Parts: sequence; structure tokens; C-alpha cells
Amino acid sequence: MPIQAQHQIPEVIAQEVSTALTYFPQLKNTPIEFKFKKNIKKSTMQAQPTFGSLLKSKKNRSYVILISETVKISDTTFLTKDIPSPVLTGWIGHELGHIMDYRSRSNLNLIWFGFKYLFFDTHIIDAERAADTFAVQAGMSDYILKTKDFILNHSDIDADYKKRIVKYYLSPEEIMHLLEKKSKNDKDGIIKVTL
Repeated sequence: MPIQAQHQIPEVIAQEVSTALTYFPQLKNTPIEFKFKKNIKKSTMQAQPTFGSLLKSKKNRSYVILISETVKISDTTFLTKDIPSPVLTGWIGHELGHIMDYRSRSNLNLIWFGFKYLFFDTHIIDAERAADTFAVQAGMSDYILKTKDFILNHSDIDADYKKRIVKYYLSPEEIMHLLEKKSKNDKDGIIKVTL
């Protein structure tokens, strides 16, 4: 899918974003801005609706995906844009999974969703696992697995960050289980999963 006018993408990650977007044709006409930020607390990327669009109907909502400029691995700080391309594509795919989740929610539901995300640990688990599931459903399992492998098996990545990934996101084993379900039970490649 070629980059659409409503997708604002920094040139340095245009290839990865474009690749990830090909898996989400439903987002072709959805305004999304991909934006670098100095630092995002406890995270590398963050998808959210733009504030002004919460006053519009859900079909007219726009979104922003904030991308931390750096990732701290042990005592070394790396530029996010220098992460291996398939890993970065998987990370972006996960964030697009969040937007897929948000699209079906009413504005009031999204505000409540954001509140629960900030204050309830169990809701973070539900939200992150749902985003992973959307990305796997879309066919991005190889990229999502590469991202997990990069984080969990990179010896220099901070142990606390690894623990956060294990706690909140689907494990590689759970992703493989979803793929088995997908090939076994659904001719259309859509997984019906209740989180």
C-alpha cells in the first residue's frame, strides 16, 4: 500500500511504516501521524487518538504514534531509527494493532480505556495483548516475533524492560498458539480471541 496523504511519516522510518501499513488496509484512509519524541515514559512507542479528534465521530478520528528517539540498552543509548528494520516494522505493527482496537470504540469508551490504562495494571495487560493479537491477525506474526526475540534475547537490554515485555505482552509461545488456531480453525485467517 503506497503511503497515503493522511499518513505523516518521518523519512527515516518510511520503509518500515509503509511495510507495516500494508498489513492494515483498513487504515488506508485513517489519518495517522508518526512522530518522534525525545522520551516516552516506560515505552518505546505509544499510539493514541489526537485530542481534538475525540470531539468527532469515531469514523473521523485521527491518531498519532509517538516514537521515542532513543532506546536504552544497558548503559548504552541507541537511536530507535537504527534498530534492525524487521524489528522496527514489528514494533510499528503492534502500535497499528492499538489503532485497530481504538477504531471500534466510542469516544467515551476510549477516554475510559485511557483512564484504566493509566491506573490499572490488569488493563495494561489486556490492551497490550489485544494490540499484539490484532497484529498477528493481520499477518504480521514474523515481524512481531522478531521484535520479541530482539528484546528478550538481546543480552544488553535492561532486565526491567524485559520483565515488562514478559508481563504485559503475548509471549512467542502464545503467538505460535494463535498461528496454529489461525491455520486450523479459520479459513479467512481471522482469529476470534477473547482477551
